[in-house]
Amino acid sequence: MSKDKVIICRCEDVTQDQIQDLLKQGYTTFEDLKRLLRVGMGPCQANTCGHLIQKEISKFLGVPVESVPVHKVRPLTLGVKLSSIAEAQEDES
Repeated sequence: MSKDKVIICRCEDVTQDQIQDLLKQGYTTFEDLKRLLRVGMGPCQANTCGHLIQKEISKFLGVPVESVPVHKVRPLTLGVKLSSIAEAQEDES
């Protein structure tokens, strides 16, 4: 199967080819790829793609997968009720 058809991050539809292109350009950390391709930022929060991306970086750099740092986990925040926003706006008037 062609690398442009292999989806690594299903949440953001990122292919193996896209990841390898950025690795060749010098973006060799998970955080680099995350900022440029949004990998690990979808609903699964890299639970599906995280290890696959680590393996791609490891293979490219020729280092053990254990030595590739994982992405920074930032917990999801809670939403704000619209009524709270409306109340805060009234307080400022």
